[in-house]
Amino acid sequence: MAVVSPSADAIGCAAAAQASGENFPVALRMLPGRYRHRLEAVYGFARAVDDMGDEAPPGERGALLDALEADLGRLYQFQDPALRQRPGQAGPATDVPAGGAAAGGAPQIGVVRALATVAGECAIPQEAFADLIRANRQDQVVSRYPAFSDLVDYCRLSANPVGRIVLHVFGAATSERMALSDRVCTALQLAEHWQDVAEDFRAGRIYLPAEDMERFGVAEGDLAAPAAGPQLRALMAFEVERASQLLDEGAPLVGNLRGYARVAVAGYVAGGRAALAAITEAGHDVLRATHKPRRSRLAAEMLRAYAAGR
Repeated sequence: MAVVSPSADAIGCAAAAQASGENFPVALRMLPGRYRHRLEAVYGFARAVDDMGDEAPPGERGALLDALEADLGRLYQFQDPALRQRPGQAGPATDVPAGGAAAGGAPQIGVVRALATVAGECAIPQEAFADLIRANRQDQVVSRYPAFSDLVDYCRLSANPVGRIVLHVFGAATSERMALSDRVCTALQLAEHWQDVAEDFRAGRIYLPAEDMERFGVAEGDLAAPAAGPQLRALMAFEVERASQLLDEGAPLVGNLRGYARVAVAGYVAGGRAALAAITEAGHDVLRATHKPRRSRLAAEMLRAYAAGR
């Protein structure tokens, strides 16, 4: 039997608890238990990936992500072969057929075991979960993005899989819906990055595309200031508008859904719009504080998105 690092399971357990607490999206708390429990398992896994790659000691992060990816491979040995990661799609730990190097019995990390039911019942491809791990591996070696297209490529791994998983959970995953979902999720990831410019800079990462910083006359040193100067404010206004347009392009997904799936996705769209509005209301000064949306704005955006279907 393969041995999993106790620290990997410990981090996973802590992440699952946090994901089911304050980090679980408020709109999704309105869902029936059968959906909420499935999504809690998904968010627990995603949170564990982030914690292993961002919070663990730097020298341990690679091994922790390896352990998580290998355990994911063990999980999918027991799923429909059509759902398994194909060789060459992801990192080395899962690039093996069932029964190969990833074999070794049932999953041992709690957040992976928690996925067993939802992955099987909802036919979620292994690739969606593996991409989240790939995104965090990228965070270990990439701290700057030359062009906006490079950042969008990163969002394809770090954000878009979550939306696709959610559609699978609701039995609503079609190619058309997933294409719209990708726009929504990329916009949500951008909104998060724009909220956290100062925090990310302190951690050694800049998600603002270098080509945009140069265009607006913003130097890396400007991100260390206590407040944003006029050039950075202009850059953030540009980035917020670009994320807003992308979110609007994907928002028709809400009208393409019914029932609880519509509620959930309307909540995502509303959260993104409210977050971007909070940055705008603060004059695009992303250095003075992390601007969170007001509850009243979030509620208004939720009603708007659900009623309008976009």
